[in-house]
Amino acid sequence: MSLRQWARVIVIVMTLALSACATAPKSYDYSAYRNDPPRSILVLPPTNDSVAVNAPYVYLSTITRPLAEAGYYVFPVAVIDRFMTENGLADPAEMQAVPLQKIDEIIDPDAVLYAHIVEWGQKYHLISSDTTVDIKARLVDADSGTLLWEGSARVVEASGNGQGGLIGAAIAALVDQIVDTVNERTREVATRANATMINDPDNGLPLGPYNPDHVTDARRQ
Repeated sequence: MSLRQWARVIVIVMTLALSACATAPKSYDYSAYRNDPPRSILVLPPTNDSVAVNAPYVYLSTITRPLAEAGYYVFPVAVIDRFMTENGLADPAEMQAVPLQKIDEIIDPDAVLYAHIVEWGQKYHLISSDTTVDIKARLVDADSGTLLWEGSARVVEASGNGQGGLIGAAIAALVDQIVDTVNERTREVATRANATMINDPDNGLPLGPYNPDHVTDARRQ
């Protein structure tokens, strides 16, 4: 093989290697989780960057099920929210500012989930609308404050595909803006966002002890 042919082979190999590095998903480092895997999770109401004031509580209604299905005991979110509100914590930011030591002392969870809403709600166009939920979450050990896991997800769902013609689509878009469907749609999209974030095979939350498949979950090994 000539020098020129060798050079071409090297260039091709390097190009393929760089392409693989650019496209391969980066797996999360689960070493901290493996050192102290939690059994129970306390979910605090999420902080909120969106203009939807009710977003934290709509989101709370979507987070318990995927965590429970993943195999964790989840403290009842409504009970925790009411308990903190009755003790003078008026909003999610104040609740998330409570020292872990105090949470551990009073409630005694294994871990605390801190969620944050980056974007939430619907944007209306002439004949369609987009519903967006963009969330981030951190799971922290309640005893040590160690970060066990963190994830994020952004889901955008479009409606109004033009069926029924331009007039029909325009009417449907107008109805969407008049009828109060925002909460229902954002709840559905938030459910999908949680599923994307928690169940991601590379970066999702490992299966908990109450899921029978947790013993074969490679992320826990």
